[in-house]
Amino acid sequence: MNIPENLQYTAEHLWVRPDENGHWLAGITDHAQDLLGDIVYVEAPKPGTRLSAGQPCGLVESVKTGSDLHAPLDGTVTAINEALQITPEEINDRPYDAWIFSFEPEHAPTGLLSAAEYRALLG
Repeated sequence: MNIPENLQYTAEHLWVRPDENGHWLAGITDHAQDLLGDIVYVEAPKPGTRLSAGQPCGLVESVKTGSDLHAPLDGTVTAINEALQITPEEINDRPYDAWIFSFEPEHAPTGLLSAAEYRALLG
């Protein structure tokens, strides 16, 4: 299983990383996409949506099931990856390139997991 060292993670199987504009990108992990199977639909939170850490903010659906996206941190959504509306299967092919939404954190990020901590969570 692929767990890049340069990303941070949540217990709800999201990865996050800062982008060059000071916002953060969020997507689902390789583990999550593997459990879901073939992804057919992504409902990302709309730009301007207020995020509350740990609360549902979107949805990923596969041929097997649907899974809520949980906000990684408090903040505000700044953009969504429009390409995933047309080709959601990109998440299966490249989970760490296929970001779902970007957001501006309300405060300095805390409570995120390192790659080693996420790996330990998975067992």
